[in-house]
Amino acid sequence: MTGKARRTPTGAAVLRPELTDAIVEAVLDELAEKGYGRLSMDAVARRSGASKSALYRRWPSKQEMAVDVVSRLSLLLAEFANTGSLRDDVRSVFEAVIQWLDDPRLGRILPDLVAEAHRNETLAEALRTHIDAPRRIRAEAILERAIERGELAPAINRELVLDLFGAQIFWRLSVRRMPVTSDYLDDLTDFALTAMKNPTSHHSAG
Repeated sequence: MTGKARRTPTGAAVLRPELTDAIVEAVLDELAEKGYGRLSMDAVARRSGASKSALYRRWPSKQEMAVDVVSRLSLLLAEFANTGSLRDDVRSVFEAVIQWLDDPRLGRILPDLVAEAHRNETLAEALRTHIDAPRRIRAEAILERAIERGELAPAINRELVLDLFGAQIFWRLSVRRMPVTSDYLDDLTDFALTAMKNPTSHHSAG
């Protein structure tokens, strides 16, 4: 022991939890109100009461900031139930997708990010890596469990099924702006089960 007092770190100090929470909320609010194109570190700093240096210690750019914040919330809304039944598992996936897309802020943010990704391949790749891929991995576990129980054929086309899980509800909520009723969800679940158990092709996607 040298007896020297340890100095409190500065500059690269770890962000306080309450400050991190304020920043995350500010990012979501800015994205929901102004969109990705008008998102800026300055605006987030003003809204959260944090310094720009605090933001840059966490994220090197607004893209990393936006994707990180949205992915955190998106994965929290991808906790799919393990019910022991393929039908109930599939319905839980659809319900989770509804909760994801019908969230007051995410419901506005996600379509905007998708539109921006058409013009920005770097953003598109980040969304695939940090939001799409982790959600698909969690949903694929449902298929694996159903195969183990003998409810689905091992050669099921996972890629098509995983697209089906999200596409139908995204189109109805985000494009058509129509509600998803309980009856609609029942019909969609039955349709998905029929498609999974009676596939037109047994080739698995690479």
